[in-house]
Amino acid sequence: MFAVIKTGGKQYKVQSGDMLRVERIAANAGETVQFNEVLMLGGDSPVLGAPMVKDAGVQAEVVDQIKGEKVINFVKRRRKHSSKRTKGHRQKLTLIKITDILSSGADKSGVAAAIGTGSVSAAAVAAITGKSDDAAKPAKSKKAAAPKAKAEKTAPKAKKADAGTDDLKELSGVGPALEKKLHEAGITSFAQIAAWTEADIAEVDEKLSFKGRIQREGWVDQAKEKTKG
Repeated sequence: MFAVIKTGGKQYKVQSGDMLRVERIAANAGETVQFNEVLMLGGDSPVLGAPMVKDAGVQAEVVDQIKGEKVINFVKRRRKHSSKRTKGHRQKLTLIKITDILSSGADKSGVAAAIGTGSVSAAAVAAITGKSDDAAKPAKSKKAAAPKAKAEKTAPKAKKADAGTDDLKELSGVGPALEKKLHEAGITSFAQIAAWTEADIAEVDEKLSFKGRIQREGWVDQAKEKTKG
């Protein structure tokens, strides 16, 4: 007996004992989840859903939370810009093992439904997967710290006076706004910029949405000249 299920926007033909990788599911390794979107049941008496097979389900054991193969995206801009950008991506996946196919009784099985991480909040995913939800905290702490930041007007000045902090506005095309973005990303000195590799440039360009500005303005070469002095 086999079944065709839908999860993560994709369809899979599965049978008991199959191991497959699906889009990330909010569950821990060792837990059992149930896929309730069954499009078809195959075997001696095939059943087609309209669009889903009523009260059918496929149960699976979560083996591990993994990442897919690294995909490289290379973009080269021609003519005036003469710049290039390389970035990698590894899709978050869940490795599962199909344990049972239910032609009926899925609604009363008591097994938790398989929910993709795109369907729940970041805090809920962190709570389920056991990972720290620190990523969700900066937004809250930033709001809480806002009144203090207004009261302590001397804080920005103190930051600029710290040792190892250069005036990044001396770089071509860098104003107060861009300097602030760089500081927030932990980039505070010419020495850091001078040491950037192509991979570092691509990462910073993507993270801060500079759209090739770093190479167009020649920040690395300028930073090297600044550090010589």
